Order: sequence, then C-alpha cells, then structure tokens
Amino acid sequence: MDSPPIDTLISAERIQARVRELGAQINRDYAGQSIVLVPVLKGSFVFAADLARAIEVPCAIDFFGCRSYEGTESTGVVQTTLDLSKPVEGKHVIIVEDIVDTGLTMKYMLENFETRRPASLKLCSLLHKAARTKVPIDIDYLGFEIDDVFVIGYGLDHDELYRNLPYLGVIRG
Repeated sequence: MDSPPIDTLISAERIQARVRELGAQINRDYAGQSIVLVPVLKGSFVFAADLARAIEVPCAIDFFGCRSYEGTESTGVVQTTLDLSKPVEGKHVIIVEDIVDTGLTMKYMLENFETRRPASLKLCSLLHKAARTKVPIDIDYLGFEIDDVFVIGYGLDHDELYRNLPYLGVIRG
C-alpha cells in the first residue's frame, strides 16, 4: 500500500517544544498538589504520553474513550468506548484531548466529568479548530490553533492509520 503525499503542518520539534511548555505551566499551576491526567482515546495517547513525561507534580493517569467520528466525518453522536477505572471525586483532573473541533464532544465530556465531582476540572488540548466551533469550550492548556484542515499524525488518524507519525500533517490532494 502506497502512502499518499503528506505535507507537514507542525513539525515534531515544534510539538515537543510546546509540550514542554504546557508541562511547565501545569507544574506551576499544580505545585504542591497531585493531578489525574485523563487522556481521551484514541487520538490523544501520543500527546498524553509526552505531556506526562513533561509533568513533575505527582500524576495519576486513567483513560476515557469516546468517539464521534467515522473516517473524516463527525457522526454528531458521542459514543463512550471506555470509562474511567477509578473515581475522580475530590481530585484535580486534567482531560487531555487531541483536538477540539466543533466542541460538541468536549461539552459532553466536561458535563459528564462534572457529575463525578472532581476538586477541579481542566482541559488540555493539543489542537483547536476555532473555525468549526459550534459550542465554545474553554481550553485551559492549548498546544496550537489550526485552520480547518484534516490533520493526521502524532496520535491523530485517518481511518486508523498515520497515528505513528512524529509530526502533524495534512494529506495532499
């Protein structure tokens, strides 16, 4: 199978520098406290792994899976594919997302997590597509604002492929 031509949108070096900056900001904000990182599967797993290594405060990790896309299209329906393994009541929770697009999935997630009564709830997203926003979402820790393009790499996929790319790219054509 031949790979299509891919244009680099954000280099691996720029991503790693920004992840270190986000980790430093989280370290400052949570100095003397512990946190629970909740990567949203599948897309944020690479970002979350690098972010976790950039965080120095005590950090537990649990996973939450949901999806609202099939291929390149949003279905408009959020489906939970994996729930947390432990309660987060009274804990400082940071949801780690790959991309906030329309905001609909994240609105669902934030409302879901608020019912679990965390001490605090923040959102860290690698990417935000402001042009597609339908529901405004406050992103506490943002990697990059991008145009309305379909991105792959660094955990993001196209039909489950290209997650392993170390950079963010756009399939040409």
